[in-house]
Amino acid sequence: MGAGHGHGTGHAGGRHRWRLMVAFGLVATFFVVELVFGLISGSLALISDAGHMAADVVALGAALTATKIATRPDRSGRRSYGSYRAEIFASGFTVLIMLGVSAYVVIEAISRLGEDIEIQTGPVLVVGVVGLVINVISIVLLRGGSQESLNVKGAYYEVIADAAGSVGVIAAGILVATTGDSWWDTVVALAIGVFVAVRAIVLGREVLAVLGQHVPEGMQLDQVVADLESVPGVADVHDLHVWTLTSGMYVATAHLVVADEAASQSVLEEARGLMRTKHRIEHATLQVEASATKACEESTW
Repeated sequence: MGAGHGHGTGHAGGRHRWRLMVAFGLVATFFVVELVFGLISGSLALISDAGHMAADVVALGAALTATKIATRPDRSGRRSYGSYRAEIFASGFTVLIMLGVSAYVVIEAISRLGEDIEIQTGPVLVVGVVGLVINVISIVLLRGGSQESLNVKGAYYEVIADAAGSVGVIAAGILVATTGDSWWDTVVALAIGVFVAVRAIVLGREVLAVLGQHVPEGMQLDQVVADLESVPGVADVHDLHVWTLTSGMYVATAHLVVADEAASQSVLEEARGLMRTKHRIEHATLQVEASATKACEESTW
């Protein structure tokens, strides 16, 4: 028998924490401005976008907290994987906030249908343009880490939704100003709410996939098995499990059946290298056995 371990030291969320900090400062500042002018102008589109900004502030704050917790060393001896999952829970919290905001906006928009409400389009347009500029800056900041960290990706999606909201606010201001019909503001607010809900569902599915320990997106388990079986000396592979610990950190366990047990060490070294270089699995626990045991063959999971 033999065991092989590959330990990764990188953490995607921690590397991009500065991006979250800058985006948090920008969004938090603009949220106050947008809420004040939304109440002054009477624009539901502006108020709904401010509500989404509030969700962003909380979500970005949670993301920052999660990245800090994730890099904190475990001194209790009970968290063998550390606190990396905090990042995933923060992403799940973001999903709940987005769904809550979208539900409020949709309900409020429906209640306004048919009502003629006076809206000051000047402040709506100015705040909408400023909001779009801030969101574009935040998008550029967060895009760099969105492919590596689910936590940053959650914040990235939030800001994209905000940018779409800013475009909607500008459109609502222009339409109300040119047509005189305030219901355009309600329609745009409703569209923003639906868009935010869709983005939340997409992110939520990714969070559930990680918590459910699914095979990482884009990775084919059959291909991993084939690659391990191609290692010289490996006769069979079984009990292979691959899952995501947190964004960019994959974990795997597998049993490798070898024809010559004397070659176990060389098989382990090559298999570990293959998992690391081809599949980006830094933490792989591999067990070598001379023949498949009955217990392993009967395993259903």
